[in-house]
Amino acid sequence: MIEVDEAITRAHHEEWARVVASLAKRFGDLDIAEDAAAEAFTVAVERWPHDGVPPNPGAWLTTTANRRAIDRIRRESKRDDKQKEAVAMHDDTPHEPLGAIEDDRLRLLFTCCHPALAPEARVALTLRMVGGLTVPEIANAFLVQETTMGQRITRAKNKIKAAHIPYRVPETADLPERVSGVLAVLFLVFNEGYLSSGDHENAVRGDLTAEAIRLTRLVRALLPDDGEVVGLLALMLLIEARRTARVSATGELVRLDEQDRGSWDLALIAEGHALVRERLAVVANGGPRPGRYQILAAINAVHTSVRDARDTDWSQIVALYDQMLRVDPSPIVRLNRAIAVAELDGPEVALAEIDRLDLEDYHAFHATRADLLRRLGRSGESRAAYDMAIELAENAAEVALLTRRRDQLGRT
Repeated sequence: MIEVDEAITRAHHEEWARVVASLAKRFGDLDIAEDAAAEAFTVAVERWPHDGVPPNPGAWLTTTANRRAIDRIRRESKRDDKQKEAVAMHDDTPHEPLGAIEDDRLRLLFTCCHPALAPEARVALTLRMVGGLTVPEIANAFLVQETTMGQRITRAKNKIKAAHIPYRVPETADLPERVSGVLAVLFLVFNEGYLSSGDHENAVRGDLTAEAIRLTRLVRALLPDDGEVVGLLALMLLIEARRTARVSATGELVRLDEQDRGSWDLALIAEGHALVRERLAVVANGGPRPGRYQILAAINAVHTSVRDARDTDWSQIVALYDQMLRVDPSPIVRLNRAIAVAELDGPEVALAEIDRLDLEDYHAFHATRADLLRRLGRSGESRAAYDMAIELAENAAEVALLTRRRDQLGRT
């Protein structure tokens, strides 16, 4: 039974977006696609324990979902739309997730990121339809009520339907105006996988990071000369290379400077470094100035270029964050720069910088303060900061790390 449960969980991670994308393409309706996919997984939960896991779970789920969708359309068509039934019943689109199915998923991504939708709606819809996250998980990531998030997703789907937004990858001329939104969503999907916000057994979700990387590769194939697409792909690869070292065997988050660098994926690092060098050469030859993702990729390239954390070139990282501030002068960027400053100029200088930031609701702000106060020997203040960070943190692995470090403090 455990093997069946694992197979269903794995199928949901791997096949949800494929099934939804396939049905959205065929029926042109996100509600039908999502509901039929959910029904197919419900049927799997009922049947697989008795019938066994099918040899091709993805094909089984897609076929079952298609039948459920057709049943629904047949029922509805009896009331108001015979033509729709005829189209659905005679559609000869291949149902199995083979061949061009990858284009189906990219098409679904661009549909979810249509400029007619508000940015927060694009992200929520993509996390639901492409990432397969539940509404409670998405609501948790956005710090809103489930009902609020459910309504947001429903409104987005209704807008797609009412505006007759086509289920296709836009023409080449349309791509530049949409790509920044697509990249933002892909990075959020990646981050959700790299440090899940919900109450997951696994603090890190490799299925989401892998899907975000795969989709970014597809976007790069569409826009090979877009520096930010290359930068985001490099950034994801360099972060993904460290994923297996990010959580300990006991389920605790492992800080970058404490990770076993011998377990990092050297192939991903080499690919990421090559992409960073590619963009540096373009800039050196008079190309456009690097944007946010290219600079973040360069920062991660510095981190992954040394085998010992003590050899990190912090002056270069601070310089890159200075460059980043010209692109994105946000408090979070200033916080991350201060972390690098702490390594270069000491914790007291860094603490003075972050105490000027208005990030009281951000757990990483309190975690950083706690660490700097600990290094300065101010244990009581550090403990209070750790308490705040623990209260605001949502990832179980991160809470475990913060709790241990708080409990290791002295009583001064």
